[in-house]
Amino acid sequence: MTGLLVPAVAAQPSGEEAAPGPEAAAPAVVELSDIPAEPPVQPSPPAARELFGADCATTIDGSRVTAHCHNAYPETDLVSLHVECDRWWDLDGDGAAVAVGPAARVELTGRCWKEVRAAWVSHRRA
Repeated sequence: MTGLLVPAVAAQPSGEEAAPGPEAAAPAVVELSDIPAEPPVQPSPPAARELFGADCATTIDGSRVTAHCHNAYPETDLVSLHVECDRWWDLDGDGAAVAVGPAARVELTGRCWKEVRAAWVSHRRA
């Protein structure tokens, strides 16, 4: 056990110097000629995605689903309401596509016999 209690100074071999720490490092030198006069060329940004699609708010009230959609874009959007019912025997519903023209609003409705598990609106270009 006495060999483990030897101080660290006594454990270093004699004749060797301790490695220099960060305080002994030389200061960094930067050559001004290595700095470019202009920033590097940046790649061009990707083309802006064309905005499309009506904004729809869907509400579930018991077994009934209502979606209100408003198209704020210049292209017509075909929207469909999809309703997934909670009970295995209750049929899910996929509504017909309804055209929502520019600056137009539509209301989509659907229902289940019992509880609704999920409802969403899909979008297609006309």
